[in-house]
Amino acid sequence: MQMESKVNILLVDDKLENLLALEAILEKLGENLVRATSGEEALRCLLHQDFAVILLDVQMPGMDGFETATLIRNRGRSRHTPIIFLTAFSTSDQMLFKGYALGAVDYLLKPLDPNILTSKVTVFVELFKKTEAIKQQAAQLVAVNGSLRQSEERLRSLSTCSPVGIFEIDTEGGCRYTNPRYQIICGLKAAESLEKSWLESVHPEDRERAVASWSNYICEGRDYSEEFRFQTVHGIVRWVQVRSSPMLSGQGELLGYVGTLEDITERKQAEEVRAQVIREQTARQEAEAANRMKDEFLAVLSHELRTPLTSMLGWSKILRSKKLDEKATSRALEAIERNAISQMQLIEDILDVSRIIRGQLRLNVSAVNLISVMEAALEAVRPLADPKEIQLTTVLDTSVGSVYGDPARLQQIVWNLLTNAIKFTAKGGRVEVHLSVIPGEEQTTQKYAQIQVIDTGIGISSEFLPKVFERFRQADSTTTRSHNGLGLGLAIVRHLVELHKGKIFAQSPGSGQGATFTVRLPLLQDNRGNRGNREATGEISSSVASTPLAGLRVLVVDDEADTRNFLSFMFEEYGAFATAVASVDEALAILEQAKTDILISDIGMSEQDGYTLIRKLRCLEPERGGCIPAIALTAYTREEDRLEALSAGFQQHLSKPIDPTKLIAMVASVLKLPVQVPVS
Repeated sequence: MQMESKVNILLVDDKLENLLALEAILEKLGENLVRATSGEEALRCLLHQDFAVILLDVQMPGMDGFETATLIRNRGRSRHTPIIFLTAFSTSDQMLFKGYALGAVDYLLKPLDPNILTSKVTVFVELFKKTEAIKQQAAQLVAVNGSLRQSEERLRSLSTCSPVGIFEIDTEGGCRYTNPRYQIICGLKAAESLEKSWLESVHPEDRERAVASWSNYICEGRDYSEEFRFQTVHGIVRWVQVRSSPMLSGQGELLGYVGTLEDITERKQAEEVRAQVIREQTARQEAEAANRMKDEFLAVLSHELRTPLTSMLGWSKILRSKKLDEKATSRALEAIERNAISQMQLIEDILDVSRIIRGQLRLNVSAVNLISVMEAALEAVRPLADPKEIQLTTVLDTSVGSVYGDPARLQQIVWNLLTNAIKFTAKGGRVEVHLSVIPGEEQTTQKYAQIQVIDTGIGISSEFLPKVFERFRQADSTTTRSHNGLGLGLAIVRHLVELHKGKIFAQSPGSGQGATFTVRLPLLQDNRGNRGNREATGEISSSVASTPLAGLRVLVVDDEADTRNFLSFMFEEYGAFATAVASVDEALAILEQAKTDILISDIGMSEQDGYTLIRKLRCLEPERGGCIPAIALTAYTREEDRLEALSAGFQQHLSKPIDPTKLIAMVASVLKLPVQVPVS
C-alpha cells in the first residue's frame, strides 16, 4: 500500500523555547511541524504550502498574531485554514471576541495543557486529511466521467459511422438499439426499427428459412451467421449477411443478443459473375471437347464406311470385268456380303443413337426367357470368335426366370458385349459368359438376373473407365488404332439396359488385364406359379388374389400391336375385360358405345398422340366418359414428361418398360379398389 503523506502544521511564535515546547507536545502525531518566528515568516510559509492548522502566538514584536491572522484570511489559498490563537497575557472577553472575529477556531492560554492541545490539533489534522481525500476522489471522479464521456462519444461515433448495421435485442425479442446503417438496410425509420424485427425485412421467399434458422439459434445459443435477401418497402432487394452472438453478464446470465447486418450484394454479384464465367468456360471447354469428339467421330465414320465400300466396290468391278471361277466368285460374294453386313451394322448403330437422342427408341415388350436370348447371341458371334481361336465359355443358370423386355433389344445388348469382348481379345484368348440370379436391395423381394461378359483382352485404363459408356468415346481414336468401330456400341447398350430398368457397369484391373461387363435386369416373379402355395398357406384368398380386377372394363390404346396384345392378355389374366385399339378415333368410338372403368393409353402414337386423346376425352360430359380415370404409358421418363401427362388430364404416369405388378397396383390405387393386389 502507498504510505499516507504527512500533514503540515504551522507553529508561529517569536520565542524559540515556545516553539520547542509545541514540537515536543505535537511530535507524537507524526506530522510535519513547520516553525515560523514571526508573522512575516509565517506568511512566506503559506505561499508554498497548505497547512491543516496554524498555532499562532498573539503577542509578537512587529506584526502581532491578530495582524498576521488578518493577512492570512485575506489570501484565497489560506482563507479557510483553521487558526488556534495562543497567549500568556490577556484573557479579556474583548481579546477573545477579536480573535474569533478574525476566524480563529480556538483561543488557548499558556501554559498549554498537552492533552487538550493534542486533541484539538488532531481533530483539524483528521479533517484536513478527509478534505484532501474528498478532493482527490472528486478529481478522480471528474477524470473518470471525462473518460466515460469520451468513450461514450467514441462508441456513438463508431456505431453511427459503422459500415455494418448493429442491433441489440433483449431475451424477449424486443429491439433495444439499432444504428443508422441497420435502419438503411432494413428500410426502416429509427422509431420503426425498434418496433419491428429484422426478420420482417427478409425477402418473402427467404423468410420461412430465416425464421426457422433464427428460432434454432435462440434455442441453441450458438453463434449465428446466415445470408438472406432483404426487401425494403420501396422494392429494393439486397443480399445481407446476418451475424449474432449471445450477450452475457459477468455471472454468465443471458442478457440478450447483439448482432450485425452486412450488405453483401456486391460480393454476391461478383460471385455470380465469377460462377457465370466458370460456367461459360466449362461450357466452352465442353463444346470444344464435343467438337473434337465430333471431328474424331466423323473421321472414324468416314473410315469405317469407306473401308467396307472399298472392298465391295473392288470385288464388284472384278466380278463385272473378269470371268472368275466358281471358287473365286464365291469368295468375292462372301467378301461383299460380309462388308455389306458390317456397313449395315454401322448404319443401325447410328440410327439407334439418333433414336436415343430424340427419345424415339421404342421397345416391343413381353416376358422374355434370358437363356434363349443368350444362346441366340452366342450363336451369332461364334463366326467372329472361331477365326481368332477365342474360347467361348458359358455358365448359365437355367433356373433364371423371365424378364420383362424387348427380346430383340436384349439380344442386341448381349451381342454387343460379346462382339466387343471378342474384338479386344487377342488370338487364343478366352471370353466367359455368366448368367445367374442375385438378390435385390435389403427389405425387398425383388431379384435380378445378372449377365457377365468376362474377357482376357487388352483391358481398360483407369482414366478411360469412367467414360467407357459415353457416346463417340474410344480409348484410341487415332488413325493408327488397331480396332475398328465408331465407339457407339457400349453407349447403346447402356441406354437399352436403362430402358429395361436395369444397371450396367464395367470393371478392369488395368490395361492388358482384361475387362468384365456386368448387366443386371429385374426379374419377373411368376405369380401364377406360386399361387397354389400361397393359397394353401392361407396367405391370400383365391377369389381375390387370382382375379383382383374381376369384372373391370379396361380400354387399352397403343399403336404397337405387340404391346396391345400383351396388355390385353395381362389385364385378362387379372380378371378384367380388356378392349384394345390402335388409335385415338377408335378409342373415342369405343367410349361412346360402351361403359369403360379405366383408360390405359400410350403417349407416343402416330397421327394423334395420347395427349390429344386425353384432352378430347376431358371435353366430354361425365355421362359420356369425360371423367374416366386414365393412366399414361410412355417411354419418355423425364420429370417434365410426367408433369405434362398429369396436367393434360391423366391421373398417373408409368414409364416403359412396364412392370405388370406396378401397373396393376396403379390401377387398383386409381380406382380405390378394396382388394389386395399381388406384388412381385
